[in-house]
Amino acid sequence: MLMTGQDQEQVIINELFKSHSRQRSALIPILQALQVGHGYISEFAMQYIADCLNIHAAEVYGLATFYHFVNTRPKGKFIIRLSRDMSSMMKGAKVVARQLENDLGIRFGETTPDGMFTLEWTSCIGMNYQAPAMMVNNEVFSNLTAPRVHRIIEDCRQEFSSHRPTVGNVSETYSNTTTYSSYKVNAALTKAVTMTPAAVIAELTASGLRGRGGAGFPTGMKWGLAAAAKGDRKYIVCNADEGEPGTFKDRIILGKHADMVFEAMTVAAYVVGSREGIVYLRYEYSHLRPHLDSVLTARRQANLLGDGILGRPGFDFDIRIHMGAGAYVCGEETALIESLEGRRGEPRNRPPYPAERGFNNCPTVVNNVETLASACCILDRGAKWFASMGTDRSKGFKLFSVSGDCSHPGVYELPWGITVDQLLDTVGGKGAKAVQVGGYTGQLVPARQFDRKIAYEDLGIGGSIIIYGQDRDMLQVAENYLEFFIEESCGQCTPCRDGNVKLLEGVRLLQSGKCSNRYLNDLVSLSETIQLTSKCGLGQASPNVVVALNTHFKEEILARPVLGN
Repeated sequence: MLMTGQDQEQVIINELFKSHSRQRSALIPILQALQVGHGYISEFAMQYIADCLNIHAAEVYGLATFYHFVNTRPKGKFIIRLSRDMSSMMKGAKVVARQLENDLGIRFGETTPDGMFTLEWTSCIGMNYQAPAMMVNNEVFSNLTAPRVHRIIEDCRQEFSSHRPTVGNVSETYSNTTTYSSYKVNAALTKAVTMTPAAVIAELTASGLRGRGGAGFPTGMKWGLAAAAKGDRKYIVCNADEGEPGTFKDRIILGKHADMVFEAMTVAAYVVGSREGIVYLRYEYSHLRPHLDSVLTARRQANLLGDGILGRPGFDFDIRIHMGAGAYVCGEETALIESLEGRRGEPRNRPPYPAERGFNNCPTVVNNVETLASACCILDRGAKWFASMGTDRSKGFKLFSVSGDCSHPGVYELPWGITVDQLLDTVGGKGAKAVQVGGYTGQLVPARQFDRKIAYEDLGIGGSIIIYGQDRDMLQVAENYLEFFIEESCGQCTPCRDGNVKLLEGVRLLQSGKCSNRYLNDLVSLSETIQLTSKCGLGQASPNVVVALNTHFKEEILARPVLGN
């Protein structure tokens, strides 16, 4: 008797549960594994998985429809996702998009009748300095042109027989020297185990290292809080969900210096008393997974992970990789923890903070990739060395992802406190009209303010630098930003969910020349309300671009002619 499609799904799901725990936290990995084998997650599969986990099917459906890279309907054998971040749009993504539509005979959001190709936009894949770029399934292609896109499509039709993706051979651009490149792997771990946990915390605290990913919380203090928290189980989580458009430094760190990241997680485990570490890796970086797995395997074989690390009885710690499923908001640490637990990535109310009650309600340290790598350098070379760089409030060096209108895009290691003008001089971006510092949620800086400093006390902590030349239309920039925020809002709070839609409507009125000065003032007032009342950083920062337009480019945007006249 032949098995029905549902019977086959049931068999696959049962096999998956044999290799995963029947815990809610296994939900996303199970959906991802099922999708690999079956193509998409059917309603039957959602119901059956829900029954196995003893939860309602609506919870599985709610999760599956929340994440961009979980398919709830059939898609093509080749899913093409073209990045639509602003750097890509400036470098010709629209031309590439037209070529894709012409070659495939479909529009974005559609699948070819033969089921071979699905064409989609995606927000950012971390290749901004080699834009335009796209993913074909999990393969990454950068520096696209219309002829190259045509060749890639033909190669897909021939199962990639003659033209392999270039991501593995991409020339990653650093500044001339980097501290990470000169670091001797495992120097920090070897030194840390000769110190008390309190001494390690004191060294990090004295260095002034603050989180490189979001709020800039002091790293030594975070480790200290987790060490002092009560609990038999504690977790070390690496936030590798680098989803801020224009940011790609963490991807390069993971590609070149993964050992440092895993080493720092192991040091953190020694300090706080953790046995389990998790790397939350954004889906768009799936191509890094084999490399990361191989580094982890090598560390286990070298007794740098597992039981009795470095021959020390009781020092037991290992790391696993958890793939994200596509949600920008999961870059926020509590949303990330919700996702790890098999839920929609919706930010939690705080307190309690993760260091007290995080993953599985246990004390949890969440640090981003760059923070962890920098911690290794500090423990190796000392707090005084690190604190000697930067400013009084912003210690050390920082990696910056630079893209847009400049002659030398890439990743640059620079000390805190440099001015925007100095950075532009370094990367070949002199004469710019404006610079976005800190990604879409950061600050849009006009040319007359290029003397401002990139530091916690001035322009904040973000590592994304997008440069806009004199000919760039700032309303197109604002439209792109707001489309992204609307797409990525978790929808949990009204100000962000509905307010950003109104801001986008206003920006489009400005583009058509039909927005009065009074209406613009209303948009600014709405922006301030969204900033004050949104639950998390996305909504609190999404209106920044509208406020900046009004403050710095008001004459330009109000002087536009009415379209059609």
